[in-house]
Amino acid sequence: VQLQASGGGLVQPGGSLRLSCATSGALADNYAIAWFRQAPGKEREPVSGINLRDHVSYYADSVKGRFTISRDNAKNTVYLQMDNLQPEDTAVYYCAALSGGFTLYGDTFSYPTTPYDTWGRGTQVTVSS
Repeated sequence: VQLQASGGGLVQPGGSLRLSCATSGALADNYAIAWFRQAPGKEREPVSGINLRDHVSYYADSVKGRFTISRDNAKNTVYLQMDNLQPEDTAVYYCAALSGGFTLYGDTFSYPTTPYDTWGRGTQVTVSS
């Protein structure tokens, strides 16, 4: 499977962007699609994800109430709607197809790394006035 992420750009604080993660084909239900981000000088962190089997979704505390993940099965695409963006949201955003899905331990996002995981190229999101 191949992933293509798009939708990044420059936006003012309080603005919105919608990221898209298109897969080259339908994924089996054991997969999850997740969005990660990496800001300069910081480690990559999970932002949001959705398990395809049970539709369980995850949001990092920093984006809860502002970001919404959704999927369009007909288009093999997962979206990340980002509202009320803030400068601290500035980062390169990556989508990933995680073949082992993810598990939530409380608010902790955990996923097994497998050889079948696929990462897309990042898309830059810059929030600045």
